[in-house]
Amino acid sequence: MSEVQIREVDESDIVTILTEDITFDGKLSFDDSLMIKGRFQGDIRALGNLYVDSEAVVKARVEANIVSLKGTIKGDVYAHTRVELFATAMVDGDITAPDVIMESGCKFNGICKMEAPHTELIQGEKPNANA
Repeated sequence: MSEVQIREVDESDIVTILTEDITFDGKLSFDDSLMIKGRFQGDIRALGNLYVDSEAVVKARVEANIVSLKGTIKGDVYAHTRVELFATAMVDGDITAPDVIMESGCKFNGICKMEAPHTELIQGEKPNANA
C-alpha cells in the first residue's frame, strides 16, 4: 500500500490571504489563489484554489478548483480538480470532487461524490430542459 502525502503550500505562492484577525461575512469570488486564516461565513464561488489554514473556520457553501483544508468547513464543498483534507481538517457537509485525498486523523461528516461538480448547477444556472 502506498502512502499518500499532500503537498504543503508556500504562502508566498498565494495571491490573497485573509489573516487570523479577519472575520468576513458575505460572498467571495476569485480567479487566483486565496488562503483563509480567520473566520468566513457566506458563499465562496471561485475559479482559483482555496486554502483553509488550521485555525480557520469557514461556514459556507464552497466551490473552487482545488480545496485544500487544514481547518474547518461547515457546508458543502465542490471542487473541480481535488479536495485535500490534512490530518487537522474537519468537514461537516458533503464533498463533490473527482479526486479526494484524506490524511489519517481528519474528520469528515457527510456524503462524498467522486465526480466533477455539475457546472450548470454550481454557477447558479438552471439546467436546460430542452437539452
